[in-house]
Amino acid sequence: MKATVLFSGGIDSTTVLALAIEKAGRENVTALSVRYGQKHEAELSTAAAIAAHYGVEQLVTDLTTVFQYSPSSLLKHSTEDIPKESYAAQLEKINGETPVSTYVPFRNGIFLSVAAGIALSRGSSVLYYGAHADDAAGFAYPDCSPAFNEAAAKAVWEGTGRQIRIEAPFIQMNKAAIIKIGLNLKVPYELTRSCYESGDIPCGRCGTCRDRAAAFAANHVQDPALKGIR
Repeated sequence: MKATVLFSGGIDSTTVLALAIEKAGRENVTALSVRYGQKHEAELSTAAAIAAHYGVEQLVTDLTTVFQYSPSSLLKHSTEDIPKESYAAQLEKINGETPVSTYVPFRNGIFLSVAAGIALSRGSSVLYYGAHADDAAGFAYPDCSPAFNEAAAKAVWEGTGRQIRIEAPFIQMNKAAIIKIGLNLKVPYELTRSCYESGDIPCGRCGTCRDRAAAFAANHVQDPALKGIR
């Protein structure tokens, strides 16, 4: 079995990568990273370091022009700042009626479509990604929901001539549960990056930084990426 993993270098995708390697062997796994105009483009070098750590092939594809019209605060061309509060606080402000400002319109749908084409072309039979319950909660990121995953998996399966399966092993889990799995797999979380800001040091205040901190705290361990920072 050959597997392709959508890979950002964050906690979720790195844990998925570790699972894929455990199941298929590193020689059969490709990590696919995406440049899409994100403010935190430093995640690409993070992803490269983790791919090197595991000894897996990394591919990088550029979808920047696809998202040039998106108003998402996550993108470089946006004049809106990344919110410095939890996702719960962000959702409360918008009454949970729309996604949060860092949602990039249909990003996972586009990523999975492109990844499926690449995976099929390169002989993979499985496409992994790290969507999880925390991101889907309250309509924050609708393309992380179980309903979306089920529809996307069916579309990719049929659209690839029933050759590519999508697997989202964390779709019903929160980030704390993902980290628990990763700790058992000895995932190098010290190499991972979650912050949505562009700086070298995590801001510690954006939604994803806060989620990360809470998830490590729930496992009663210090975030290894923050050792020596604060």
